[in-house]
Amino acid sequence: MKKKVENLVDEGFRIDLVETAFFDGKFEIPHIDAPKEIIIPKGMIPFSIRERSTDKSDFICFYEHDKNFREILTDTEDFVDDLKRYPGVISPDCSLYIDAPLCVQIADIYLNRAVEYYLSQQGIYVIPNIRWGDERTYTDALFGEKVAFQGVDKHSIVSVGTYGQVKTAESKRYFREGLIAMLDELEPQVVLVYGSMPNQIFGGLSDRTKFVQFPDWITRMKTTK
Repeated sequence: MKKKVENLVDEGFRIDLVETAFFDGKFEIPHIDAPKEIIIPKGMIPFSIRERSTDKSDFICFYEHDKNFREILTDTEDFVDDLKRYPGVISPDCSLYIDAPLCVQIADIYLNRAVEYYLSQQGIYVIPNIRWGDERTYTDALFGEKVAFQGVDKHSIVSVGTYGQVKTAESKRYFREGLIAMLDELEPQVVLVYGSMPNQIFGGLSDRTKFVQFPDWITRMKTTK
């Protein structure tokens, strides 16, 4: 019988998920190869309400409060068969609070990649969710590398989420700076955006990549009634 994982600390932050992985950068972030083909989702639905996707044509995303997807971090293996019912998954959006200690921000980047790596090894189509914290994670000023983008191949498809993340002037500034840094570093062909695309953040960037916007679930339900 599989041992129940009570918390991430008990299991060494799930290092068992990346036993066969290669690692990038000074912090040895698990590397995930870009998918062989770029697939743009028909829609996205948060993990905690995935059963509302009646035809199972949506990609599963994690753009919601961390407590709603805690189990995908602690018991990743248990959800493989469930997630295979859907065409793909956006890797977990572990919160990177800009006022959190840097070690915590980096740990959340690692957890994102660790789960993504494991699911991709199980044959699930996974699109990297890119999340950054303060400028230490998306510039190379401190470490000589941009840790927020480690483990992700260039020239492919990535996803970002603005839902609930761009409420203040400060959060908008950090988001735009990190977004530009991501475009510079990864040069993605496609960037999926879950949530709004305010001009204050995305203005002047439309020629840098192909942005594909998805409404958050609440907005989507309102517009389909």
